[in-house]
Amino acid sequence: MEINRRGLLAASALTALGAPRLARAQGKGEVIIAATGGLMERSLQEHFYRRFEQETGIRVRSIPIELPDQWARAQAGARSGNIPFDIVTATPPDLIQHVEMLQTIDCKGMPGIVAHALPNACFDKGIIRTAGGMTMVWSKKAFPDKGLTSWADFFDVQKFPGPRSLPDTGDREWWVPLAALMADGVPRDKLFPMDLDRAYRKLDSIKPHVAAWWKSGDNCMQIMRGGDAVMTMAYSSRSVPLAKSGEFDFTWNQAIRDVGNWAVLKGGPNTENALKFLDFFVQNAKEHLAFSEKVSFDSNNREAPALVPEAERRFRPSWPENWEKLVIADYDWIAQNRPALRERWVTWLTA
Repeated sequence: MEINRRGLLAASALTALGAPRLARAQGKGEVIIAATGGLMERSLQEHFYRRFEQETGIRVRSIPIELPDQWARAQAGARSGNIPFDIVTATPPDLIQHVEMLQTIDCKGMPGIVAHALPNACFDKGIIRTAGGMTMVWSKKAFPDKGLTSWADFFDVQKFPGPRSLPDTGDREWWVPLAALMADGVPRDKLFPMDLDRAYRKLDSIKPHVAAWWKSGDNCMQIMRGGDAVMTMAYSSRSVPLAKSGEFDFTWNQAIRDVGNWAVLKGGPNTENALKFLDFFVQNAKEHLAFSEKVSFDSNNREAPALVPEAERRFRPSWPENWEKLVIADYDWIAQNRPALRERWVTWLTA
């Protein structure tokens, strides 16, 4: 009897202290979001998750996880019928490769997305979360009077002499051949399906001039700052701070659009709340502006770029004049040919 009495008293105390807040959250349910940890998760918490909880009463349960582990757990959950997340982080090819696992999104039926999302930034199986581009960056010390305007310039070792750097990480198996095709004169609307033989013939011409193959964004910046290369392909989140240092410059022209997406797992525990979060996420331009300043990527809100001071607009991928210059890949083709793309890349790089 004493044990039961203590248990009842403890339960009463819990109700008095914590249960009202919990009950309010449970009244609207929750949403489980998987995203990478660190700065990205902290920034999402500060600018989106907490406001969503306050404004909707829906609790956000954030799961910091890297993409390979996220998809492994999602696939295991799909087999067992116990889906672990509601919202996942997805690259554009992920939206295709995992299409059977993803909830269809009614973009035109979501008022927040219709009113506030970037143009063409909501798809059947996801929405853009963060956006940037794979850009050309060059040393102003090496080229004080002229800068690069195209990938043709990047590949022109006579007009722009000096060692180059290119990525051997991320989606390099299609980023770099795509740049080679543009350098060889292939127009934007003829890039896909990719002519890999043509791309690699062009890459053969520049390979002797590649002094460093970078493995991360930080590594890319170190190579440029150390003078090991006079130009590189770089994430815009790295080219912007390099340019702001005054020692380097970059261009959005022919930059390859690089985006991270939100997607909703089909059959998840809180699908309706997940869709509500996506519709909420694209709203409130001031929060997107502050978020983008922290993570060095633009995010999915069409009003935010207009809040950026004029001098800063050239650094923002979603500023309309920059956004229209980004090259959009055929992700269906990439997803269907990814194993062959990777094999061709590794074979060429190690030859």
